[in-house]
Amino acid sequence: MTRPQPSDETLTIGLAQIAPVWLDRAATLAKVLQRMAEAAAQGCQLLAFGEAIVPGYPFWVERTDGARFNHPTQKEIYAHYMDQAVRIERGHLDEVRALAARSEMAVVLGCIERAADRGGHSLYCSLVYIDNQGQIANVHRKLVPTHEERLVWSPGDGYGLRVFPLGPFTMGGLNCWENWMPLPRAALYGQGEDLHVAIWPGNLRNTQDITRFIAVEARSYVLSVSGLMRLSDFPPATPHLDQILADGGEPPSDLGAFLANGGSCLAGPDGQWVIEPQVGMETVVVAAIDHRRVREERQMLDPAGHYSRPDVTQLTVNRRRQSTVLFEQ
Repeated sequence: MTRPQPSDETLTIGLAQIAPVWLDRAATLAKVLQRMAEAAAQGCQLLAFGEAIVPGYPFWVERTDGARFNHPTQKEIYAHYMDQAVRIERGHLDEVRALAARSEMAVVLGCIERAADRGGHSLYCSLVYIDNQGQIANVHRKLVPTHEERLVWSPGDGYGLRVFPLGPFTMGGLNCWENWMPLPRAALYGQGEDLHVAIWPGNLRNTQDITRFIAVEARSYVLSVSGLMRLSDFPPATPHLDQILADGGEPPSDLGAFLANGGSCLAGPDGQWVIEPQVGMETVVVAAIDHRRVREERQMLDPAGHYSRPDVTQLTVNRRRQSTVLFEQ
């Protein structure tokens, strides 16, 4: 493959706004691979997908009275969700890793992780970073699941609050409402982050304000990537599909026929749009970003540098991977 040759100052990054084949890991990963190939053909060096895209966001919870205690329907759907979750140690992401390596393209992928190091029967909303050599460089587990997510996802830890060099940039990322948490953001800023990836289950209402806010606060590029979900995207074989679709109401009125309408976008370090929010469509969009713009905007504000006061306020971060068992030799 002949790839465009970027300058030392630029990086070509992309957003892949797709709908999952809901609760079908293999079929959704096939879509991921297809979009990766499309982005690689455009010279993309970093491609991001939405939160929980593999195998999908737990939309059933809000549509089937998911908080009912000890209910057989909720148990059955959860068990199916667990079966379709990503088990990294079993090689579920190996094809994605191989294509990333062949394309020399890094990937941020939102996964529901069935974590072996926590016993293998609880689920975590994880941001998986695969570098351009195909190595899994980081797995960040969402610190605090939001609202009904807490019925199916477990709270993560600080292990994944890390940044990585990528071309002239230093990249980090957070899941969904973690992006509203000032201290995790500060943890990434303090490590030199100047390209922030925020992944979301979907919806313009989530991305249209905070994407630009973080860009202006951090004086960084901010790539927000959402999933897409229409009522027609529920596969016919979905367990209890009749109950899910017969929920007491349609999607919120501001979403039309969508449960998640996208809203993926890219803001520059001055808060202006580089890619305006993409709504209501599956798409791959790429753009070249220039590190000089970061350095220009940092002249005015550098939140971890000249515009900080570590003698007054400091942040302590626990990056140990949490476990209930520590074995001593």
